[in-house]
Amino acid sequence: MSVVGFDFGNESCIVAVARQRGIDVVLNDESKRETPAVVCFGEKQRFVGTAGAASSIMNPKNSISQIKRLIGRKFSDPELQCDLQSLPFSVTEGPDGFPLIHARYLGEMKTFTPIQVLGMVLSNLKSIAEKNLNAAVVDCCIGIPVYFTDLQRRAVLDAATIAGLHPLRLMHETTATALAYGIYKTDLPENDQLNVAFVDVGHASMQVCIVGFKKGQLKILAHAFDRSLGGRDFDEVLFQHFAEKFKQEYKIDVYQNARACTRLRAACEKLKKVLSANPQAPLNIECLMDEKDVRGFIKRDELEQISVPILERVKGPLEKALSEAGLNIDSINSVEVVGSASRIPAIFRIITEFFGKEPRRTMNASECVARGCALQCAILSPTFKVREFQVNESFPYSIALSWKGSGPDSQSGAGDNMQTTVVFPKGNPIPSVKALTFYRSGTFTVDVVYGDSNEFPGSAKISTYTIGPFQSANGERVKLKVKVRLNLHGIVSIESATLLEEEEEVEVPVTKEPEKESTKMDTDDTTTDIPASGGNETDVNMRDAREATDAATGGAENGVPESGDKPVQMETDTKIEAPKKKMKKTTIPVSEFVYGAMLPGDVQKAVEKEFEMALQDRVMEETKEKKNAVEAYVYDMRNKLHDKYHDFVTALEKEEFSAKLQQVEDWLYEEGEDETKGVYVAKLVELKTQGDPIEERYKESVERGPVVEQLVYCISSYREAALSKDPKFDHIDIADKQKVIKECGDAEAWFADKKQQQDSLPKHATPALLSADVRKKAEIVDRFCRPIMTKPRPAPAKPQTPAAAAEPAATPPPESSESQHQGNSETASAEGEAPPAGASEPMETEKSDKVAEQA
Repeated sequence: MSVVGFDFGNESCIVAVARQRGIDVVLNDESKRETPAVVCFGEKQRFVGTAGAASSIMNPKNSISQIKRLIGRKFSDPELQCDLQSLPFSVTEGPDGFPLIHARYLGEMKTFTPIQVLGMVLSNLKSIAEKNLNAAVVDCCIGIPVYFTDLQRRAVLDAATIAGLHPLRLMHETTATALAYGIYKTDLPENDQLNVAFVDVGHASMQVCIVGFKKGQLKILAHAFDRSLGGRDFDEVLFQHFAEKFKQEYKIDVYQNARACTRLRAACEKLKKVLSANPQAPLNIECLMDEKDVRGFIKRDELEQISVPILERVKGPLEKALSEAGLNIDSINSVEVVGSASRIPAIFRIITEFFGKEPRRTMNASECVARGCALQCAILSPTFKVREFQVNESFPYSIALSWKGSGPDSQSGAGDNMQTTVVFPKGNPIPSVKALTFYRSGTFTVDVVYGDSNEFPGSAKISTYTIGPFQSANGERVKLKVKVRLNLHGIVSIESATLLEEEEEVEVPVTKEPEKESTKMDTDDTTTDIPASGGNETDVNMRDAREATDAATGGAENGVPESGDKPVQMETDTKIEAPKKKMKKTTIPVSEFVYGAMLPGDVQKAVEKEFEMALQDRVMEETKEKKNAVEAYVYDMRNKLHDKYHDFVTALEKEEFSAKLQQVEDWLYEEGEDETKGVYVAKLVELKTQGDPIEERYKESVERGPVVEQLVYCISSYREAALSKDPKFDHIDIADKQKVIKECGDAEAWFADKKQQQDSLPKHATPALLSADVRKKAEIVDRFCRPIMTKPRPAPAKPQTPAAAAEPAATPPPESSESQHQGNSETASAEGEAPPAGASEPMETEKSDKVAEQA
C-alpha cells in the first residue's frame, strides 16, 4: 500500500512519501522538489510539469496553468471571469455552464474540461512518486483549500480517478499544516489547550486556521479565508505597472501579444521575489516585443504603495478566524506563517502587528502541506505505525436540507411551501452522520443546500435526492428514517433511507411503573458507524413545521412531534395488557443528482482518453530516444574511426562507413526529422551492421590479453600440481594425474594453434582467437581438473586397543531381528573408516585409552 501525500498548488505541486525513517519530499526528473502545475499541448504530445513550464514561453496559448482556479466553478462566476483576464489560453462556456479549455493538440483544436487537465497534473505527480518508490501508487492523501465547495471536492476526486489514484482523504491544507506541526511536538499540554494560529498565504489565496493542541490531538477551532488574495496579485500589480510604463516609454502594448504578456509576467514574478529580500530591484527583458529591449526599476516601498488595496484585505481573514474561534489575541500562544507569498515583508509586517507577536517560520513554507498529507495517509494506512495523534477536523460551511412541505391543516401532503433545516452547522466535525425522520405517503425529493447562501458565491443548491418509490397502506403516511453523511472528504450525501413499520405481535402484561417526571422526545439512537470525532443523529419529525422550527432536533411537518403520540404511562394499581410491537425495516431506493458533477460514464470516458494521451506521450518519448540514439551513434562512431578504431578498419571500409554516417546525418536533419520509431530503429540496425564488426575487432583486441593470461595460469597450475611430489597429492591415483596432464596438454596445443593463426592476421581482419573461446576453454579445463586435484584424502582407520577389546560390551536392549541386522551392518561398515567429523567417541573407548596409558 502506497503512502503518498500530494499538494497541488495553483502554481506548483509537491509530492511527499512516508518511509520508515520519516517523511521525504520526492524529487522530480529534473531533481527539483517543486513541479510546475502546467500542461502544454504540442503538435504530437503533451508536456506536463517542468517540461510544460519550459514550453509555455514558446507556446503560451496551448499552455494550461492555474487549473486550481477553474475546477468546480461556473463560467459565469465573477471570480473566474476575473482570473480568465490574465490567462493566455482560450476558455469558453460549455453547454452545462462550466468552462471548457481550448488547445491545439495533434494538429487539431481540442476541448478539455478543467477536471481532465487536473487529472493530467495528478497523473504526472503519480509517475514521479512511482519512480521514487519503484512501486505502483494508488492510495494517497490530497491537500485542498478549506474554501473548496462540495462540487470542487467532487471534481478533485474525479480528477484523481482519471489519474488512477484512490484518495483516502481530501485534507484541508491548513489542517495538514497543523498536523505536520503538532505530531512532532513532545511538549504539548495534557489539560490546558495550546492555541496556534496558522496563516497560509499562497499564490492565489489566503487561509487562516486557529488550532487547539493537546497531547496526542489537535482540534480545529476556526477557519477563515480569502479566495482571491495571494502572491499573484502582487505579480499582477507589477505587470500592470510596467505594461503601462513600457507603453509610454517604448511605444509597445504587451496586451496585444500573448507571448510578451507571458514573459513580462514571469519577469514580474522574479522581480517580486527579489524585492522580498532587497529594497530595490531592476527589470530587464531582451526582445520583449517588436524587437525592443526594455528596462525598468522599482523600489520595495513603491511596490507596497501601489499594492495598498491588496494589503488592506489581509486583516479580514485574521479578524474573522479569531472571532469565530471565540478567542482574543492574548489567547493565541504562537503564530505560524506558511505559503510562498508569506515571504513578502509587507504581509509579514501586517500579521505581526495584528497578533502583537512575531510569527514563526519553524516549518517549510512550501512543503508543509505535502508532509501533513503524507502523515495523514500513513495514519490511515495499516502498513505504517504512526504516533497516536487525533485530528478533529471541522467543516467551514453550514449544510441544510430543503424539501417541499404542506400546511398544518393538510392531510394529503400536498403544498408548495419550502421547509429548510440545518443538518450540519458551520464548524461541524468531519466526518459526521445524522439521521432525520420524515412522514410521507409516497416518493418525495430533498435538496442539499448551503445553509448560508451569502458566504457561497453562486447557487447555494448542491444536490437533489429522490427518495422512493415506496408503498403505504391506504395512502397513509409512513415513517422514514433518512441518513445524511458528511464524509472524510467534506462531501455531503444522503446515504440511505429506511421505511419503519410497526408490527403487532403478542400482548404481554405490563407491571406498574413509577411516574415519570417529563415526556422525552423520541430521538434516534446514534448509529454504530459514526466516528468518535463528533458524529450524531437528529430526529426531524415531519408533522408540524412551526413546532419543528423550535425543536432542537430538526424540522417536522404536519402535526406534533413523534413523542406527542406517546402518552406518559402513569402509576396504576391494576394490570393492563399492552401489545408488544416489533419494528419492520425496509430499505428505500435513493437516487442522487449533483449539480455540475461529472456523470460516471463521462468519468470513464475521461479515463480512457487519458490512457490514450499517455500512450501517445510514451510513444513519442520512445521515438525521440531512438532518434537520439541514431544521432549519438553517428557522432560517436565518426570520432572513433579516426581514433581508437583506426587500426581495426581498412581504408576502403573507413571511407565507405564514413560516407554512410554522413548520409544518415544529412537524412536526420532533412526528411528524417519527423519519422516514426520503427524507422529510427531500422536506421540504427543498418548502421550497426557495418559498425559492429569494427567494434568487435577492437573489443577482442582489448579483452584477449587478460583472458589468455587466465587460461595459461589455469593450465600451468593444474600441470604443476599433477607433476608435483608434494605429499598432499600422494593419495591421488597416477592414472588420474595422467588424465590431468593430458587435458592440460590438449588445451595448450589448442591455444598454440589459435595463437599462431591470430598472430599471422592484421588487426583489421576477423580474429581467429576469440576471447569467448579462450574463456570457455579455461572453464572446461577447470571443470575437468578441479575434482581430481581437490579430491580429499581418506581418513585413516582408528586402531582398536587391546584394553578396549578385552572390556565386555554393554548389553544392548532387545531389538527385532531386522534392527539387529541393520546395527551389525552399520558396525561392520564403520570398522574400516574414521568416524565422521564432529562425532564424539564412545565412553568405553575413552576408558580403554586410559587403561592402556597406565599399562
